Amino acid sequence: MSNKTVLITGAARRIGACIARYLHAAGMDTVIHYNTSANDALSLTSELNRIRPGSATSIQADLLDEGSYRTVIMAAAGFKGHLDVLINNASCFYPSALHEITGGAWEKMISLNLKAPLFLSQAAAGYLHDVSGCIINITDIHAERPLKKHLIYSISKAGLLMLTKSMAREMGPGIRVNAISPGAILWPESMQEETKKMILARTSLQKYGTPEDIAKAVNFLIQDAGYMTGQVLTIDGGRTLFN
Repeated sequence: MSNKTVLITGAARRIGACIARYLHAAGMDTVIHYNTSANDALSLTSELNRIRPGSATSIQADLLDEGSYRTVIMAAAGFKGHLDVLINNASCFYPSALHEITGGAWEKMISLNLKAPLFLSQAAAGYLHDVSGCIINITDIHAERPLKKHLIYSISKAGLLMLTKSMAREMGPGIRVNAISPGAILWPESMQEETKKMILARTSLQKYGTPEDIAKAVNFLIQDAGYMTGQVLTIDGGRTLFN
């Protein structure tokens, strides 16, 4: 039986790269999408292929380009002749206080964080249906608890949460669609130490999580959650328990 083939968008670095490594170690063939992080993506692809020759490939595409959606999906399905899992992980994150919002900022963040997952899923639907595959969207706890001065980001992730539930209804019974909502996993590179301490003080487990925590949840949704669809796994150490 063929290994599952999984496409992970934004997989060159950070959480996406960890998911790629974890699923590859679990025996899946891995398609690493990237936009500008070519060196990281190619290095990761080579690393995985040294472990298991012919088990990984990479695809460059700017997901702000509408023409990229079908191209990415066709390339991923063509790697091994099938596509079993789509993980919509690619995302952008930056402040957007109300008085600073521009049309360009809105278009960029909504396009990457919400529009791309929708149309990638649409393009992948036929392939996934053939193998009773699944879609996993990486959203955020701020989909339900808005982050101050990050209006567009919070809106885009709230939309992705509803997209998950809506697609689960539209795509059943052949395709399962679920989401993962991370809390404090990897800090933004510009975040100050005082802000980090404040976040951890309002987290029940008093520590931040790791990318492996997300990767394990992804693997669970692929391998062991055959009766789950339209659900969101929140992995935040208890942060959403606080007001």
